[in-house]
Amino acid sequence: MLISENDHWDLMKSFFNEEGLVKQHLDSYNDFTRNTLQQIIDEIGGITIEVPNHVYDIKFGAIEIGDPRVVEVDGTVREVYPREARIRNLTYSAPLYLEIELDDEGRETYERVNIGDLPIMVKSNLCLLSRHTEDELVKLGEDPKEVGGYFIVNGSERVIVSLEDLAPNRVLVETDNRGARPVYKGKVFSTTVGFRARIEASLKAKGEMSVTIPGVPVPVPLVVLMRALGVETDREVAEMVSLNPDILNELEPSFREASTVQTIEDAVLFIGNRVAFGQVKDFRLKRAETILDRNLLPHIGRDPDDRFDKAVFLGEMASRIIELKLGLRMEDDKDHLRNKRIKLAGPLLAELFRSAFWSLYRDMRYQFRRMSTRRKGVLISAAVRPGIITSRIQHALATGNWRRGRVGMTQLLDRTNTLSTLSHLRRLQSPLSRSQPNFEARDLHSTHWGRLCPNETPEGANCGLVRTWP
Repeated sequence: MLISENDHWDLMKSFFNEEGLVKQHLDSYNDFTRNTLQQIIDEIGGITIEVPNHVYDIKFGAIEIGDPRVVEVDGTVREVYPREARIRNLTYSAPLYLEIELDDEGRETYERVNIGDLPIMVKSNLCLLSRHTEDELVKLGEDPKEVGGYFIVNGSERVIVSLEDLAPNRVLVETDNRGARPVYKGKVFSTTVGFRARIEASLKAKGEMSVTIPGVPVPVPLVVLMRALGVETDREVAEMVSLNPDILNELEPSFREASTVQTIEDAVLFIGNRVAFGQVKDFRLKRAETILDRNLLPHIGRDPDDRFDKAVFLGEMASRIIELKLGLRMEDDKDHLRNKRIKLAGPLLAELFRSAFWSLYRDMRYQFRRMSTRRKGVLISAAVRPGIITSRIQHALATGNWRRGRVGMTQLLDRTNTLSTLSHLRRLQSPLSRSQPNFEARDLHSTHWGRLCPNETPEGANCGLVRTWP
C-alpha cells in the first residue's frame, strides 16, 4: 500500500492532536499523582510513640488530591483556573488529604487531614482545563490550544527541565589513565526507593581488586567482601567471578591480599574495624552487617537474605573489569543513550515530596509526643502542620533549588513564541559541570540520531549540555 504525501501530513496532525509534544511531562506527572504519592506514604507506614505508661500507634492510609482551589481572605474556598492564577499571582495548587488512624490502646480515632498543597501541572488529569471542551475553554477565557506541561507558582509559569543521568543499577567499566599505570574500574549507581549508592570496584596496578562502599572510609578488598557476604572458600569466590583460566589468574594478587581473612566472621570484623574502630566487638560486627545490608548494592535488597545475590553481582563486576584489562571487552560508552536515563517531572517531584513528607513526619512525631503529656489527650488535626509540605515544594518550584544542592531545576517558561515554548518544554539538561570541558559529553553522538535535535543547543558554557528532543 502506497502512502501519499497528504497521508504523511494527516499522520502528523493526528500525532499532534492525540499525543502532543509535552505528553512525556503530563504522563510522568499523572503517574506521580496516581501511584507514586501513595507508594511514598506506604513506605513510611506510620508512627509509633511510646511515652510513660502509654503507647500511641498512628497509621497512614490513603492519600487523596482535591481540585485546584484558592482560599480568599474571608476564608471562602472556590475553584481557580490557570488564567486567574496568573493574573492574581497565585499558585495553581490543590489540597492533599491523608487518612490517619490513631490507636490509643484500643480506642481508635480516624481523621482525614489536610497535609499541604500540591502544585498542579497545567493540562494534567488533575487540572480543571482537561475537563472542558475547546468551546468551553474559550468561554472561560482560557486558550483552547494550550499544551500544558508546566506549573504556575506565585503567578509565574515554571517548567521542570528534564534531567539526563547515567542509567541506575547498570555496571559500567572504564580505564583510568591518569597515573603512571592504568587502573581498571567498574562502577554502578545502585538506586532504590529514596536511596542512591555509588559502588566502585578497582583493579589496581599491582593486580589486587578492591571495592568502595558508602559509609566505609577505605576501599575493601574484593575477596574479603565476598567472604563477608557468605562466600567462604577461595574456590567459591573464584567460580563466582569466572571459569576462564585467564581471568582466574588475574585474581591471584587479590587472594594473596586476603590470605589472613579466612572465615565469614573474620571478614565481617575486618570491615567493622574500619567503620567502628575502638568499639566493642559486638558493636563492630553489627555496624559492619548494617553497612553490608543497607549501603552495599541496595537495589538488590536490604535484608541479610540478599547477601548471596550481592556476591553474585560483585563477581560479575570483577569479571567485566578483568575482561577489560585483558582486551576481551571494550570500555562502556557513557555517552551512548542506552547508558542514559531521563528524569522527568514525576520522579523529580517524587524526590522532593519524599523529603518534604519526612520533615512532616518528624514534626508530627514531635507534636504527638508533646500533646501526649497533656491531660486533654492527642488530637490528630492539631499535630499536622500543612505548611511544611506546601512551602517546601513551592519554594523548590519557584527557585529551582532542589535536593542535594542542585540548582536550576526549574526555569521561567519561554513565551517568546509558540516554537520557543514547545522547545523549552522539551528541553533536556545534563548534570555535568558547565565550567569543565567535557568535550565528549558535549559532542554529537551517533545514538542521538532521530532522538535529540543536533541543532537546538545554546552557545557558550551550556553548549552540548543542554539539548532538545526533536
